[in-house]
Amino acid sequence: MEKKEKDKYEKMAKIIKATAHPSRLFIIEKLKEKSHCVQELTAMIGADISTVSKHLAVLKKEKIVSSEKRGNCVFYHLRCGCILEIYYCILNVIKENDQEVFENITK
Repeated sequence: MEKKEKDKYEKMAKIIKATAHPSRLFIIEKLKEKSHCVQELTAMIGADISTVSKHLAVLKKEKIVSSEKRGNCVFYHLRCGCILEIYYCILNVIKENDQEVFENITK
């Protein structure tokens, strides 16, 4: 593998790794709908604010999300909505391999 190819795959792997957590996937899905402040995301996830902030920092480091301060709140938005397409593909793989599991997780 050439250096240029290796660099490409390493960057892709970093982005996949940054999204590879249930809470981060949830955050991405919610941010696809609209921008949310940290407090809103914290309430939706049911975790403490420091944990949600750490998840957002991981996503922001890989430029998956960006933030904007409005008054006392920091709002986050998704920079590229197509990021979820790979995860919809994964759901299709689950469906193809185990219909019962797919039905249980998508109800």
